[in-house]
Amino acid sequence: MESRYTQVEENGVRCTICPHQCVLAEGKRGICYTKENQGGKIIDLSYGRISALAVDPIEKKPLAHFYPGSLALSISSIGCNFTCPWCQNYGLSMSKIDDVHTRFMEPESVVEIALAQECTSIAYTYNEPVINLNYIRDTAEFAHESDVKNVLVTNGYTSIPAFSDVVGYIDAANVDWKGWNPEFYRKHCGADMYKVVDATEYMNDNDVHVEITILVIPTVNDDPDEIRGMAEYIRMNLGPDTPLHISRFFPMYKFQHLPPTPVETLMKAKKIALEEGLRYVFVGNVRGGGEEDTVCPSCGEHVVKRRGYTIIDWSLTSDMLCSKCGEPIPIIGQRENHGSF
Repeated sequence: MESRYTQVEENGVRCTICPHQCVLAEGKRGICYTKENQGGKIIDLSYGRISALAVDPIEKKPLAHFYPGSLALSISSIGCNFTCPWCQNYGLSMSKIDDVHTRFMEPESVVEIALAQECTSIAYTYNEPVINLNYIRDTAEFAHESDVKNVLVTNGYTSIPAFSDVVGYIDAANVDWKGWNPEFYRKHCGADMYKVVDATEYMNDNDVHVEITILVIPTVNDDPDEIRGMAEYIRMNLGPDTPLHISRFFPMYKFQHLPPTPVETLMKAKKIALEEGLRYVFVGNVRGGGEEDTVCPSCGEHVVKRRGYTIIDWSLTSDMLCSKCGEPIPIIGQRENHGSF
């Protein structure tokens, strides 16, 4: 399918979907390997090519404050516009569309499956979804016609002009901020940190429910001052109610020489984020301890208790007030109950 986000230049065709703004000569592909110049037009090689499809709890994305307990139909394609050497889904994100088995699915078919599986939302995930904005736009439009929500699990590296055509169909996003250091982004991700921040703010300003994740990697992005700076920025520019997920690193891909993140490092990061005024901070990839619970910032009550991806206790009124002190808890959508996962 021809990409709608292109402009012709003298020596090639420029893809404008993400900030890389790749200029492609005839027969060449961009950084994500999914766009190719064919006869002076950019062809979207990954359009409709689905590499994985699964029904997940929304908490797995992770989204803590968006239709808790609901199901999301997770779909992915191939490719990424980052080069993260710790990627847990590198088999999809670092591959080329020709090298991985995929099946073609029309946007309508994805929505039909979501409805049949009683999914509240469709999550575009596993590989980087923003490189497939054409397909997301078409699928998300059909989804909204059937009252199915749309969720991005993304690195946030999209150009705002391109994303403006899609943002009205996106209901929630978990944006993976890789760190809080521009040089770190350039070295490890091959990207501009400030473009990620701009896109995240754009989502937030356009009625997308935003939650942030940071994977804390030992010696790489675990500087307490950077955690503090990131938390302060989130509070001031996205709001103190923005959920922050602090996730534990395990050796993966090209970073197998590093140890898992010490739990103490994660807890210190959480303490810093709370000190900077963030009200909802979660610690992921750590068993037990209630670190995935939603805690009332007023009285300290664990108003949503979780074990892994399962809600095990709910102490909120029907209008999302803490049942103990009456503090409003900013959760989007009523709790849904599909049993244990």
